[in-house]
Amino acid sequence: MTSTVPALGTRTAEGSALQAVLLDMDGTLVDTEGSWWDVETEVFASLGHTLDDSWRHVVVGGPMTRSAGFLIEATGADITLAELSVLLNDGFEERIGRDLPLMPGAARLLAELSAHDVPTALVSASHRRIIDRVLKSLGPEHFALTVAGDEVPRTKPHPDPYLTAAAGLGADPARCAVVEDTATGVAAAEAAGCHVVAVPSVAPITPAARRTVVTSLEEVDLTFLRGLMTQMR
Repeated sequence: MTSTVPALGTRTAEGSALQAVLLDMDGTLVDTEGSWWDVETEVFASLGHTLDDSWRHVVVGGPMTRSAGFLIEATGADITLAELSVLLNDGFEERIGRDLPLMPGAARLLAELSAHDVPTALVSASHRRIIDRVLKSLGPEHFALTVAGDEVPRTKPHPDPYLTAAAGLGADPARCAVVEDTATGVAAAEAAGCHVVAVPSVAPITPAARRTVVTSLEEVDLTFLRGLMTQMR
């Protein structure tokens, strides 16, 4: 876990059960899920392999060890996981340096959470080098801490990243709202005991107990998150 700005502590908005908001990055705040797939396609093309588009649903939202490992096995490419991880991170960092669109509603939601002093964390399966680059566009001042996929023993779909973030904010996971876009991230958040708002990006996600599905971040604001916590207590 690496804190990029001083932690806000456990200040809770008056009259709300909400203690903290934990946000995924790729596909949730920034429109990058397609960029990851484009980079994977380009890297494997350079290795002489064509990726099957159906594999996109397998690798989306997962840690690089899982997604890259799957693609190596599926293609039979003669490359190690460590070598491939470097190529993918290099390619992605170069791509987002040229274009990094935010998801609709992301800037407004982050500004609102900051304005109301809601402790907020960025929790991603991406590596630290990628998170730090993306933070330049998102605004590091919006996050009390950030958790990268290469900084926890087990990343998503395990609960470790969200448990780490909640602990870092001094919050009870059961009183944290998580915003995610993939089944992998949703599984991690639910395993940690958090309330989940799913905003599906590539693959559909169905509603469930302690899980609300919306079509866009434009439907999510602080009032929505507070109401969610109250309804699901």
